[in-house]
Amino acid sequence: MDRMTDKPLAPIVAFGPLYPYVTQELERRFTVHAVAADADLSALSAEARSARAMVSFGSVGAPAAIMDALPKLEMIGLFSVGYDKVDVDHARAKGIRVTNTPDVLTDDVADLAVGLLYATVRNIAANDRMVRAGDWARGVKPALSGRLTGSRIGILGLGRIGRAIAKRLEPVAGEILYHNRRQVADAPYHHVADPIDFARRSDVIIVATSGGPEAAKLVGATMLDALGPDGVIVNISRGRVIDEEALVAALADRRIAGAGLDVFVNEPHVPEALFAMDHVVLQPHQGSATVHSRKAMAELVLANLDAHFAGKALPTPVV
Repeated sequence: MDRMTDKPLAPIVAFGPLYPYVTQELERRFTVHAVAADADLSALSAEARSARAMVSFGSVGAPAAIMDALPKLEMIGLFSVGYDKVDVDHARAKGIRVTNTPDVLTDDVADLAVGLLYATVRNIAANDRMVRAGDWARGVKPALSGRLTGSRIGILGLGRIGRAIAKRLEPVAGEILYHNRRQVADAPYHHVADPIDFARRSDVIIVATSGGPEAAKLVGATMLDALGPDGVIVNISRGRVIDEEALVAALADRRIAGAGLDVFVNEPHVPEALFAMDHVVLQPHQGSATVHSRKAMAELVLANLDAHFAGKALPTPVV
């Protein structure tokens, strides 16, 4: 019961695992029914089926099946910027509102992108492994690395995060290029309309585009070949944006110089061929994984829920 009004707390579903702070705050505000991401949706309790809202991580999303299993569902609060795992068309057709958590994680994702770039170009992870293994003490000489200063840095997707990355790299870049479907009117960087020409003209590509279905395999073998044997690619967007098989092949054949990857197609499973590659830096999808960002994302999820149940405008609607 709501302590202030003695009204029953609104029922919601927590779909899949959630950040602990979110769970704690949801339980203060609502009657929460936990539903596993792989649950048998046909066997949901009547109480769960009465849920008016649902919260999930972006990696779990909201397929059409869960929306159909919750006949009273009014809104989905997504703990993520990306909503590629939400069936947005189905939500729209059913009149279900969808919200996400943009902006609050921009700086932390941009920081990681730049960190991955330096780690890849300067062999930081490989050299760390070499020192820990005792190879340096035994006289093994580390390979010479590349150099970032003066490089032509290509940003694939000049949205909020792409612009934050570009801003951080302005002091060291020889030139910053970007490729978008449309030119960004106020961007001080050079727009390259053709993606293959964009790759050919870049020494480094940082993938920061949205990860929706339209972006699937946007970076394929032809684009990687255009980047060339001295080129490096970093992905902090979604794994599906890069053709993963083509990327593994290009790295194995040294048709590109290296990759820094925070996201993968079948997370948490990573192509095993990458494990033995010293010119690849791997992260377990850590873009927004700071205390600051996760707390801010949680607060935005809660703000959207509170606004919905108060009949107010949603702070960050997708649908």
